[in-house]
Amino acid sequence: LLRADGLRTGRFTSPHVTSVTERITIDGVPISEERFDATWREIEPYVALIDDRLIDGVEMTFFEIITAMAYAAFADAPIDVAVVEVGLGGTWDATNVADAGVAVVTPIDLDHTHLLGSTITEIAQEKAGIIKPGAHAILAGQPVEAAQVLLERCVEMGALPQREGIDFGVIGRQLAVGGQMIRVNGAEGPVDDIFLPLHGAHQAANAAQALAAVEAFLGLKAVDPDVVREGFAAVQFPGRMEVVRRTPTVVLDAAHNPHGARAAAAAITEAFGFTPLIGVVAVMADKDARGLLAVFEEVMNQVVVTQVASTSRGLPAPELGELAAEIFGPERVHVAPRLDDALELAIGLAESDTAGASGVLVTGSVVAVGEARTLLVTADEAPARPSSDDPDDDWDADLGDDGEPDRELWS
Repeated sequence: LLRADGLRTGRFTSPHVTSVTERITIDGVPISEERFDATWREIEPYVALIDDRLIDGVEMTFFEIITAMAYAAFADAPIDVAVVEVGLGGTWDATNVADAGVAVVTPIDLDHTHLLGSTITEIAQEKAGIIKPGAHAILAGQPVEAAQVLLERCVEMGALPQREGIDFGVIGRQLAVGGQMIRVNGAEGPVDDIFLPLHGAHQAANAAQALAAVEAFLGLKAVDPDVVREGFAAVQFPGRMEVVRRTPTVVLDAAHNPHGARAAAAAITEAFGFTPLIGVVAVMADKDARGLLAVFEEVMNQVVVTQVASTSRGLPAPELGELAAEIFGPERVHVAPRLDDALELAIGLAESDTAGASGVLVTGSVVAVGEARTLLVTADEAPARPSSDDPDDDWDADLGDDGEPDRELWS
């Protein structure tokens, strides 16, 4: 939306799907490997300076370094506006050194509980830290306990809250080829006939939040409806309800917790209605695998469980298979430790359906989706994911097997 309105943008996101350069984009294009390397070289002396001081005995982490790289790249570009995704939590996240004029909080649910807290209230308190004095706070629909924390933070900071369902939101939506047509509430009333090339009610809600955020950034000024349509029509989101193959159809979605699984399950049922649906699932060891499988059991006829290859912290396929057998029943579960074998098996199961209405959903982990995308999409479109031993599916925790910060992702 910002680019469609003529602004030069920088975007910092995590994790990446297939290439670490995806994390830093200028005007919608990931920086080149050469620019990535040059940016690291520019900040390397400062990293060394900090590490020499060994604050609290802890060297700078991968995520802290790549956040600094993003901000350096944005300064060099230069950009008009940065869109920065928090890595983990909010208050203590490296990205939060920036005082954003607009803070967006998407729906809060349980994840990273070993770091952020075991309750919605505790997690909301961490996330509320991105709301700075005088900022605009764009708040998605939240559980009551999260909404209370966020609104209290707004009062404390003198921030202006805008709430989904009250100040902005989706007015209507209907399925369309390759996505959905949506109608959203803007600063000066409804904006109609918006094509969003993404599937799922959750993505329509995300679009409404994005429009509210841009309008807040522009000073609560309405964006021209034609610009809104142009911006949303250009949206690309690899690894989220992304179709990468036909006959049978193979869909990738990086849902890695029960909250994401519920959104993915609803979206694939609504948009595709596969009968049968064959799942390929790989999960990281620190995630709620049982909760995720329980959601997918309701929509998957059979599941092929596997494990990721590029990190040692994936849940082993045999262990995931045992858990899946408890939930799906042994007759609906297949185990294939190698992802390529799992994909071949799942596609074979789908092809055996003579009605031609079958499909495959690859899910459970951002890392697994990245690896699957590399296998299923042409090499030019999907550069190889660098290997990592980061302990998180989200690639935003920073310790290697030896307990030291892992900096080898770009070396």
